[in-house]
Amino acid sequence: MTKMIFINLPVRDLQAATKFYLAIGGTLNPQFSNDQASSIMFSDSIGVMLLTHQHYGQFTTRQIGDARRDSQMLIALTAGSKDEVNATIEKGVAAGGRADPNPAQDLGFMFNRHIEDPDGNVWEFLWMNPAAMQ
Repeated sequence: MTKMIFINLPVRDLQAATKFYLAIGGTLNPQFSNDQASSIMFSDSIGVMLLTHQHYGQFTTRQIGDARRDSQMLIALTAGSKDEVNATIEKGVAAGGRADPNPAQDLGFMFNRHIEDPDGNVWEFLWMNPAAMQ
């Protein structure tokens, strides 16, 4: 069986978060989406579950942190080129995200930029030169 990863994120505004994640390349999986959750797929094996705070609270007794204030994790997704990294960031900004909360890096063999979603979660998009990896 192929392993899958689902990242579960609490969101303040489900519509705004869904719009952002669709803009940065996700697709909506209606089978697992409703008025309390959006299932966003980035590939057959990578998904993000956007959950309203009320719904998220059904899965944990811990307080929901404020990703705008505290760094909890950095999530990285690869892109096919530097241009794709930049285009993804631009689309995310147009959908309510904030570009480059962390400095961009261009190491020649690797290029990355970050974007903050409407709730403050930081995503990294990176391109690595396949020839440099050999």
